[in-house]
This record gives sequence, C-alpha cells and structure tokens, in this order.
Amino acid sequence: MSPRLFLKLLIIACLVEGISTLVLFGVAMPMKYLAGQPEWVSVVGSLHGLLFMVVVAMFLVGRTVVPLTGRMTILGLVGAVLPLVPFYVDVLLLRVLREMPLESR
Repeated sequence: MSPRLFLKLLIIACLVEGISTLVLFGVAMPMKYLAGQPEWVSVVGSLHGLLFMVVVAMFLVGRTVVPLTGRMTILGLVGAVLPLVPFYVDVLLLRVLREMPLESR
C-alpha cells in the first residue's frame, strides 16, 4: 500500500472515529440517561470501541508505512482518547499528506 493511500485512509478513520465520539456523548448518552434507553450506548459504544481500536492500530502501522513521526503517532493516540482532538490530528495529517514528495504519491 502506498504511503499516500494509507494516509488518506488514516485521515478518514480519524474523522469517523471523532464523529462516533460525538454521537456517543451527544446522542447515545443523553438517550440513556434522559430517555431511559441504554441500548443506544451499547450499540454506539461498541461501534466507537471498534473504531478506536482501528485508529490506534493504524497509527502504529503508520509508523512504518508512511512513516509517521513519533510525535504524530503520540498525538494520534492521544487524539483517539480525547473528544475533538481527532479533528485537530486530521488537520496535521493533511499537512503531512500535502508535504509528501511527489515520488511518494
């Protein structure tokens, strides 16, 4: 897999994982605590957990495929844990993508 394609997939994965966090906190948890429907958290939480594991694995693999710097990897791993940070990490990843030499594209 080319570094450019991997980076694009990582950006998409971060975006989807960040959105899943917002849905979990903004929709599923209020549905559980305010509407008494805990199944929302079960479904959305499971999906978010899967997406979290995918993003973490992709950042670790990205160390060799892209290669991502140690700083970018740490930011990505922190971003996978904290809400809204994946969107900031996506901006940084887009910069990395734009700065890649032409032969890597």
